[in-house]
Amino acid sequence: MRKQFLVSVIVLVGVLVLSLAASTSAGEIQRTLAAESAIEQIAKRGVIRVGMDVFVPWAMKDKKGELIGFEIDIAKKLAADMGVKVEFVPTKWSGIIPALTTGKFDVLIGGMTITTQRNLKINFTRPYYYTEQGLMAHKKKAAGFKVADFNRPDVTIAARLGSTAAVAAKQQFPKAKLRLFDDEPAAVQELRNGNVHAMVSAHTIMVYDEVMMLEAIGIGVRKGDSDTLNLINNWIEINRNNGWIQGRYAYWFKSKDWKGLIE
Repeated sequence: MRKQFLVSVIVLVGVLVLSLAASTSAGEIQRTLAAESAIEQIAKRGVIRVGMDVFVPWAMKDKKGELIGFEIDIAKKLAADMGVKVEFVPTKWSGIIPALTTGKFDVLIGGMTITTQRNLKINFTRPYYYTEQGLMAHKKKAAGFKVADFNRPDVTIAARLGSTAAVAAKQQFPKAKLRLFDDEPAAVQELRNGNVHAMVSAHTIMVYDEVMMLEAIGIGVRKGDSDTLNLINNWIEINRNNGWIQGRYAYWFKSKDWKGLIE
């Protein structure tokens, strides 16, 4: 009896030790994840670093050289609600996802479409708005064109490298030549110079009424950062419910009131 009792005690102690070890291990993992969360880092430094690229009207410079635009408003409001300052980190679109994953900035707020391929590399928040892809054509070079006329071998179309606009251009105009640019302003300039017939971009600057692609836009965060994802998802929900996001969207995408700030 004494021997059996002793064995039972040893087994019980062993189970308790293993349980304690598992609990300690789980606690360490949780603390590590919390320490690596962008939210924790932002709170420590008092600054949220936002990765973005320049393109109208999401993010652009006004006459004073200050950044303005829809995504700039989103980032500033998020920072203000978190009680921190905001630091913008302009980054070429083609390298903006690697820059996020390597910690060059905390979150990506740049009008990025949620796609499966991108979601393999980073996490996205719930969509905070939707946009469309369309055509902006050169008035003289494409004079008299209908949408179908752009799908010809003698037509050149511009789009931003790594964008869903480039995907839409390939799908809709497979026969046309496609020229890709590192940033949208460069593509717009080529269009203005008459070096391309048209440019595929967001509906805000398109000429033709045909919607080529409806897209969900989300904020990008690093994989495994559930705290940051949760906070921003809730922030989006709050600011959609109170109408703030819709109000800023209407200002930047539906009105021309801001044109005087950049021209």
